[in-house]
Amino acid sequence: MANLRDIRRRIKSVKNTSQITKAMQMVAATKMRRAQLAALALRPYAGRLDDMAGHLYATSEKDDFAHPLLQGRKKTGKTAVIVITTEKGLCGALNTNLLRDVLKADDANKVYISVGRKGRQTLARLKKNLLADFELKDSPTFSDSKVISRFMLQKFEEKQFDAVEIYYNRFVNTLSQVPTRYPLVPIGSHVLDVAKALGEAEKAELTAANSVFAHPFNFEPDADALLGKLLPYYIHLELYEKILESRASEHSARMVAMKNATDNAKQLVKDLTLEYNKARQANITNELLEISSAAAAMG
Repeated sequence: MANLRDIRRRIKSVKNTSQITKAMQMVAATKMRRAQLAALALRPYAGRLDDMAGHLYATSEKDDFAHPLLQGRKKTGKTAVIVITTEKGLCGALNTNLLRDVLKADDANKVYISVGRKGRQTLARLKKNLLADFELKDSPTFSDSKVISRFMLQKFEEKQFDAVEIYYNRFVNTLSQVPTRYPLVPIGSHVLDVAKALGEAEKAELTAANSVFAHPFNFEPDADALLGKLLPYYIHLELYEKILESRASEHSARMVAMKNATDNAKQLVKDLTLEYNKARQANITNELLEISSAAAAMG
């Protein structure tokens, strides 16, 4: 049976570790709440932007309206993959699951843009074609994300690649984060068609209610020019939304991982305490037997 001193040392060590994981759990819970609110607050705004883009697309006077962000290209066949991971670890299998999906779809025609230290380390270690890497703070702003999307749009205009997709962890709830692939560029016409259909349904409801908003809008400049200006902003916002979703997923996963670590530490302390008591009781029993044997021999 283990030495009592060794068991006491292990109990002390595990208790110290549990205090650290408990503190990290509380910090992650605070950051998680802020990140979740930021991600959820952006969703209605992004939805209205979809509606606006769809409405402009439907109002376009040109049947052959063309924009570089709407048209697919097959000259080089290269695809840029934006991989959004965390800057720090201790968040369970969040990064592992995402990078597994990224590498499963890897081929020679893909170049990578990493957002987050964990993704950069993995892609660099595997010697993938890493075009650029970016680091973001815990609470990234829209201006921070625009640095990435502007770089991506610039390289797209220079025809270094023909399509862009994003891999990120979509936030569902505190216990669920789903690795997700999102095709960003070119913007599929079906995306705007869905927004167009929703806008037409909403317009029909407003018309039935005789609302002033049911009347068609007059655009100045025309809808085509506005749509051309709106599409880059649409790209900026889509990337920002995915970054916020990833941050909410990161802090949620870290809070859950630290809670599990704290619970496991507490259970381990209980097991070690039981082992310590058994060992101490065995020592006491042996001492009593030795005293009784000595008394019997003397007597």
